[in-house]
Amino acid sequence: MSSLSVRFLSLPLSSSSHETRLHAITPAAAPAPTEVEAGRLEPRVEERDGFWVLKQKFRQGINPQEKVKLEKEPMKLFMENGVEELANTSIEEIEKSKITKDDIDVRLKWLGLFHRRKHQYGRFMMRLKLPNGVTTSAQTRYLASVIRKYGKDGCADVTTRQNWQIRGVVLPDVPEILKGLAEVGLTSLQSGMDNVRNPVGNPLAGVDPDEIIDTRPYTNLLSQFITANSRGNPTITNLPRKWNVCVVGTHDLFEHPHINDLAYMPATKDGQFGFNLLVGGFFSPKRCAEAIPLDAWVSADDVIPVCKAVLEAYRDLGTRGNRQKTRMMWLIDELGIEGFRSEVEKRMPGQNLERASPEDLIEKKWERRDYLGVHPQKQEGLSYVGLHIPVGRVQADDMDELARLADDYGTGELRLTVEQNIIIPNIENSKLEALLKEPLLKDRFSPEPPLLMKGLVACTGNQFCGQAIIETKARALKVTEEVQRQVAVTRPVRMHWTGCPNTCGQVQVADIGFMGCMTRDENGKVCEGADVFLGGRIGSDSHLGEVYKKGVPCKDLVPLVVEILVNHFGALPREREEGED
Repeated sequence: MSSLSVRFLSLPLSSSSHETRLHAITPAAAPAPTEVEAGRLEPRVEERDGFWVLKQKFRQGINPQEKVKLEKEPMKLFMENGVEELANTSIEEIEKSKITKDDIDVRLKWLGLFHRRKHQYGRFMMRLKLPNGVTTSAQTRYLASVIRKYGKDGCADVTTRQNWQIRGVVLPDVPEILKGLAEVGLTSLQSGMDNVRNPVGNPLAGVDPDEIIDTRPYTNLLSQFITANSRGNPTITNLPRKWNVCVVGTHDLFEHPHINDLAYMPATKDGQFGFNLLVGGFFSPKRCAEAIPLDAWVSADDVIPVCKAVLEAYRDLGTRGNRQKTRMMWLIDELGIEGFRSEVEKRMPGQNLERASPEDLIEKKWERRDYLGVHPQKQEGLSYVGLHIPVGRVQADDMDELARLADDYGTGELRLTVEQNIIIPNIENSKLEALLKEPLLKDRFSPEPPLLMKGLVACTGNQFCGQAIIETKARALKVTEEVQRQVAVTRPVRMHWTGCPNTCGQVQVADIGFMGCMTRDENGKVCEGADVFLGGRIGSDSHLGEVYKKGVPCKDLVPLVVEILVNHFGALPREREEGED
């Protein structure tokens, strides 16, 4: 299969009202090279009939998901239209065969479809590709029309990767939905399982007065490469595990580069714009790791070639045994950062990869801005308005209203954020007053939510997700509402909820995180609970939080959170606050 080559011209840096200082990156002394046997560097996959499969000699001890991939190529459900036949087969017939049962439970994830076998048998969650979180009113209305037909089973969530997930989908509707997505310029292809997830960028790209670079061209190009313009790109669909990528365009690091497998960090070198690279950031039940420098810089022209090289190194050399040890950082640990870098360099055009630049463009002492509320754009006379979407959950009517607001007050565009909120850009200042009076902003999606609600994030929870141990979204809102009745804070405190150790809710980056578990109450009775995390930081001083207290029954979380807020975040009990007035 021929390689994909894309030429990408360098973009001019955005001007900023703040002085941009260059920060030298002093590379640490190179670690002693990791001893790796030559045979370990033999690629474990090979191309067969246009798809990449695991070689026979490396199939010993592989995990069940790898066996499912070997039994039948998942991408054929899309590229050879196998989903049509599946959609025309009754669920009863599907259940009679292991192959078709694995189709709906595993292989359809390559098409972004996740069977909710445990809690919504016969229904699917569909995850899209939405590079940079940018979407249109037409796309939003189409998604609303899809979920509306499913009644109480249909809803949508803004995800922690600037993306949409829609719920309630039934298999017979899938071919028509896929066609409808294509007609409005969307795809769900390669958004689940061992694929590259949605490319994240600055949610304020192109409108931010202080941005370093507009990330949209880069995230769009990445998405086009990853899915071969929505046709399917099987060269990178058989990874050992999922893989995340982001392009940083802000000093605020809205993109959370430290938790991505590959992060592009803006930097110049010899007067040319490009990116230093971080690699290996990830969360999993057994281990969480922050991304580390690859000691590499690429020009804007090489955004795609280096992405391809990193992915191919991971595809070729990553282990495929214990799923808890197959993320890319485990390979980096095994080869050593220099050994991994060497493998990436071998796969670059010309087998050349420049060392990192000391001219980092990210301002290290930057106070992270709040994008909720009304803010001026770099374009004179225009503003953007950030709306708080409580725990990211929306209904069909909400989506239609958001689309209407984007059309009536902006340019028909919406931006999704990793904090599960939505931004309406390009609003004429003369229209702001009318927009802020709209019922949707007054009743549902406030631009000025209470401080404790501002940073509230929650995964799907066990309402829909079979892996979640506890319910998260409604509980997160209920606990926060009760806590804010008891204490007052003077600044936002980011609280994240996740239903299980897979940590889709990213509790380790939160000020306070809650990870679902089963525990025992004061009477020894088994009950839903949470491991509580503390101390996560985002931005230039990013740091993953650590467990503060394990196995707290959910009914006991409110007093614990109140205690944490008072002792660690300067909160004041409401009674004392009222007595002092």
